[in-house]
Amino acid sequence: MTAPNAVTQNRPTDAAQHAARLGELLLAEGLVTPEQLARALDERLTTHQRLGLILVRQGVIDELELTKMLARQYRMPAVDLSRFEADPRVLKLIPADLALKRMVLALKREGRTLTVAVADPADQGLLEDLKFITRYDLFAVLAGEQSLRALIERHYESSDEQLQTILKEMEGIGEDVEVVAEEEDDAAAQQAAVDDAPVVKLINGILTDAVKRGASDIHVEPFEHEIRIRYRVDGVLLEVMKPPLKMKAALTSRIKILSQLNIAERRVPQDGRLKLKMGTRVIDFRVSTLPVLFGEKIVLRILDKGNLTLDLAKFGFEPKAEQDLMKAILNPYGMVLVTGPTGSGKTTTLYSALQRINTVETNIMTAEDPVEYNLPGINQAPMRAEIGLTFAAALRAFLRQDPNIIMIGEIRDLETGGIAIKAALTGHLVLSTLHTNDAPSTIVRLIDMGIEAFNVASAVNLVVAQRLVRRICAGCKAPATYTDVELKSLSDDVTALRRITFFKGAGCEQCGGTGYKGRAGLYEVMAMTPALRRMVLTGGSTVELRDQAVVDGMLTLRMDGMKKLERGITTLEEVVKETSE
Repeated sequence: MTAPNAVTQNRPTDAAQHAARLGELLLAEGLVTPEQLARALDERLTTHQRLGLILVRQGVIDELELTKMLARQYRMPAVDLSRFEADPRVLKLIPADLALKRMVLALKREGRTLTVAVADPADQGLLEDLKFITRYDLFAVLAGEQSLRALIERHYESSDEQLQTILKEMEGIGEDVEVVAEEEDDAAAQQAAVDDAPVVKLINGILTDAVKRGASDIHVEPFEHEIRIRYRVDGVLLEVMKPPLKMKAALTSRIKILSQLNIAERRVPQDGRLKLKMGTRVIDFRVSTLPVLFGEKIVLRILDKGNLTLDLAKFGFEPKAEQDLMKAILNPYGMVLVTGPTGSGKTTTLYSALQRINTVETNIMTAEDPVEYNLPGINQAPMRAEIGLTFAAALRAFLRQDPNIIMIGEIRDLETGGIAIKAALTGHLVLSTLHTNDAPSTIVRLIDMGIEAFNVASAVNLVVAQRLVRRICAGCKAPATYTDVELKSLSDDVTALRRITFFKGAGCEQCGGTGYKGRAGLYEVMAMTPALRRMVLTGGSTVELRDQAVVDGMLTLRMDGMKKLERGITTLEEVVKETSE
């Protein structure tokens, strides 16, 4: 048996003899004219490609017709690859570099027999090499070279070509940016700057591309046979690329070095930060690593102050809701709570409220886990639970710092909630968040934590529940129609809904074909009226509180969603997905 390196490509003289033999056959069959053959042979001298491929590319002969003719001459079966479905388990039996170099593809496996498609029936050493590598008995069939090459490149692309394709697509992206670590003089970070150029270029391109697309997060996910890069844009994850698997370690290490993380530690999660300089802009990235089955998953949260809107007037509050919110945050004391699921924009709403009341006469202190944006003029304290700096501990310390306004990232337990309530009752304005479904259930949640109802009734001034829905893309916005069943998912009053002109995005280049561009907020703003305070004292349920709040003028999340539909801001699907009756 011949070793795989014993038989190489056909020698030039063999290739020339094969071309001459093929030319004779084609002339004898009347498939080409002498002039056409002469032109193809001239091109072959400069390109060194096979004669058959040149004739097919020139349009002189149909590829399938050529394949059938060669199959008759060499007494081999022919195969039409347009009807072939690739099996990844069979494909990997032949290495990618060999498949591309020798134009061979594994088609199917039956017992100990492996069927392979080849383009050159004269390559006698190929089957011996393959038998040595695969340890299977081989059955060869003939395929057209153009079709075979396209199939190999699509299903079996080499990692180097794959990388070059990705880098070519990212041409010009990230060339004028600089990724820097938090510690500029760190030796490892300086070394990373001169690391493998493709890795540096790829990471710079990914970070820049994500910022330009308005993504909020970048996910780098390692799997057994691939790496996947996804961006979260307008709340939805989109797959953007699959870098070569061989780059997995380099990608992970480079990001970890830039984020001041321990590259030798792969067993536990780590958190860090890095900065991206784009001209005069500096964008922060919060980096989180997590050990998974085939490596470390990395998520980078993009903290771009350039995209941070802190003007409450632009948030899309209805007039009464905005008026109630402004009145609550301008109060010298009491509590304002913002509630909603993760990623619904609670922190942005709180930052905007703080920005509105941030003056030189006020001492504003925040406890955050982590601090997402640096707000000038505001004292922001990051939490570090590992050394005992929790929300409760920070609140106690704040009260000794002569504060006017306190913002606490989240009320998670009775201890934090109790201190926050007491601060609100002793002359401080306290802003915070909770994870509840709507505004009325927030009151019940505080009482369930163990906070006395009379303290809740006295301290809480206002609760905001919010969601984010995707905006219809202005570039492809068009009227849309819905069936009665679809309308009933929004409201039972189908007749009233028929009077609304609904819109959808058809999908365009501007929105990447999604039909959506940007996001808008839905808000449920419950001001604590005397009637609601009395109801809290008497143990009113969530439903009773909601009904009373609506009587007092509150719009529920679904009602606010209906307002956004009437204005053509979002779609019925988005409102139904994010709200409930």
